[in-house]
Amino acid sequence: MSAHPRVRPESPVDTASPESATLDKAAEENFPVAPFFLPRAWRDDLMAVYGFARLVDDIGDGDLAPGGADARLLGVSPDQAHDRLAMLDAFETDLRQVFDGTPRHPLLKALQPTVRRRSLTPEPFLGLIAANRQDQLVTRYETYDDLLAYCELSANPVGRLVLAITGTATPERIRLSDAVCTGLQIVEHLQDVAEDLDRDRIYLPAEDLKKFHVDETDLAAPSAGASVRALVAYEAERALKLLNEGTPLVGSVHGRLKLLLAGFVAGGKAAVHAITAVSYDVLPGPPKPTKARLLREVGATLRGEG
Repeated sequence: MSAHPRVRPESPVDTASPESATLDKAAEENFPVAPFFLPRAWRDDLMAVYGFARLVDDIGDGDLAPGGADARLLGVSPDQAHDRLAMLDAFETDLRQVFDGTPRHPLLKALQPTVRRRSLTPEPFLGLIAANRQDQLVTRYETYDDLLAYCELSANPVGRLVLAITGTATPERIRLSDAVCTGLQIVEHLQDVAEDLDRDRIYLPAEDLKKFHVDETDLAAPSAGASVRALVAYEAERALKLLNEGTPLVGSVHGRLKLLLAGFVAGGKAAVHAITAVSYDVLPGPPKPTKARLLREVGATLRGEG
């Protein structure tokens, strides 16, 4: 869902394999995953982490490639291949082998050298799995704080992994990264209101629906009414505030990492602009930022104007 140029980073996974379908989704994100200007070692490690994160999300969303190859690779029997919790359990078991054994799934095999080279810990990976387990069990969030707690599992580990891979993690940078990642997650939820509802998930806090007099049936309409638009505008402002809060992260680093992090922040801000440009009517489908807008946001972020 981004307007950034399609990235074709070299990866340790054969591009003719089923796993390539997972890695190819990097081109659909609101931000560049492993752009060409980064050192080759960083690109490989970022794509290895992306492969993990994308696959666990695909398991949680039921978006795996047809044919059951992932279930077979994880040792899940065909009769349990559609049981998302069983698949997540098997995936966690295989993840643990990354740290103290030999994993079965090719994307986890590709992750193992990154984990060893960067001395990564299991916690952020386990957080992403826990978020997808939560998606199977929790489909509504009562308060904004409840949603933030979910983002702590579903989004913030990704930024922490980027900092770990690039050797730049500090407590303050982690705090700023968490703000950016949570903001990006909320923006994605706003883009995907209709798609999430099709999965019987609503990430808009129930207390906010009540505040803006929005009923769940309003979210199922083909186009948003005034109350839904007001609600989306409110949540978009929250997301933008988080992105702005985390923007100093960009100025705290140098070189190519600065450009990468600017891309993350700019991707979120450009997506907020795309939502604003359709007058907050996100129900017909995800509003997509233009490449021109993304580049403007990158420039503004690098100049410290965000």
